[in-house]
Amino acid sequence: MLQARRGRAGTAFLQLAIVARTMAGVPTVSLPELRSLLASGRARLIDVRSREESAAGTIPGALNIPVSELESALQMEPAAFQALYSTEKPKLEDENLIFFCHLGKRGLQATQLAQGLGYTGARNYAGAYREWLQQEG
Repeated sequence: MLQARRGRAGTAFLQLAIVARTMAGVPTVSLPELRSLLASGRARLIDVRSREESAAGTIPGALNIPVSELESALQMEPAAFQALYSTEKPKLEDENLIFFCHLGKRGLQATQLAQGLGYTGARNYAGAYREWLQQEG
């Protein structure tokens, strides 16, 4: 059982522990794997943070679709998606459709949502932008 810690660090610890438990059963990608997939051009990366968060910094090559818009975006006709996001809509069978946010919670939600819509290659970058920034930034 997790012991409740006091203060801000304790709260962050508990949030991360809850996110880690919730991620069980959802396909994830690690930072080394993400680096490899990006280098080989085999990843489709979607930043599900707000536009403001993404504008302040994101993983190179990521498409920003806030989690609040994701369900409708993934259900759009391909032409409408292309017009709105200036890129091709992901296909249901695309491998390595990777979602991320800042800490992992919204990325997890996005991955589960995409899986529910039939995106079989949906995965969550569990380290999220926070890890990317610490390691790559």
